[in-house]
Amino acid sequence: MGDPTYSPPDPAELPEPVTPAGREGLAALLAHPERAVVALDFDGTLAPIVPDPEQARAHPDAVPALAALAPRVRSVAVVTGRPAGVAVRYGGFAGVPGLDRLVVLGHYGAERWDAVTGTVRAAAPHPGVAAVRAELPGFLDAIGAWRGTWIEEKGRAVAVHTRRAQDPEAAFEALREPLAELADRHGLIVEPGRLVLELRPPGMDKGVALAAYLREVGAESVLYAGDDLGDLPAFGAVEKLRSDGVAGLLVCSGSAEVKELAGRADLVVDGPPGVVRLLSSIAAQLA
Repeated sequence: MGDPTYSPPDPAELPEPVTPAGREGLAALLAHPERAVVALDFDGTLAPIVPDPEQARAHPDAVPALAALAPRVRSVAVVTGRPAGVAVRYGGFAGVPGLDRLVVLGHYGAERWDAVTGTVRAAAPHPGVAAVRAELPGFLDAIGAWRGTWIEEKGRAVAVHTRRAQDPEAAFEALREPLAELADRHGLIVEPGRLVLELRPPGMDKGVALAAYLREVGAESVLYAGDDLGDLPAFGAVEKLRSDGVAGLLVCSGSAEVKELAGRADLVVDGPPGVVRLLSSIAAQLA
């Protein structure tokens, strides 16, 4: 449930992208919303980052903002490394009026939840994930990295968090190479994030998932918002699509922890509250 005092912002509050390509992307979305896809990361974009990932929940006004915007565009897609069902549950997306065209691409596109059916479709899991899952606790203990680290079970991937360590950044950097070697032995790759290293199968990332979905629905413009290193492939996909004639707006959900996206973004907003305000402003502009 959103804040009962919440009301959509004045359309005049719509921020202006700082780049010509971003301004073109926003203009295309506003001119022909029925041809546009709004795609968003979950953690750090729709949901604030919290010490325990299992406690992450969408910003209280995220669902009202999405429900106001979704009927006016071709589709809204949540693109996340989380299992699709988990993102749906933590986001509160199921059964919401106005979100019948919402799609969640989970595990970087290996899973897909469609609001219209309420079901998840998934590819077969990679055997290396089960092997790493079994080996990882002893592996961290053997290299002296158990204290302060935390393993997150993600179904088709497994992640090691360092946010609770005495020196989170130092622990993160110290684990990069050992975890990369462990992942490689089992045919996996390591995806770095905000004080987290995720071991997952190769061949899928947010850019691949996003590009495939945009082709599927025939989008002519796209807004993509993200906050983390894992969103760089999606940024790259939108940049490539721009050269192919698809208008795009890249939004960085700002963070002091990850600055790489801001330099490539057309628009930087103040974390999930800023993303919610942007979505609400676009919906108000289209009303």
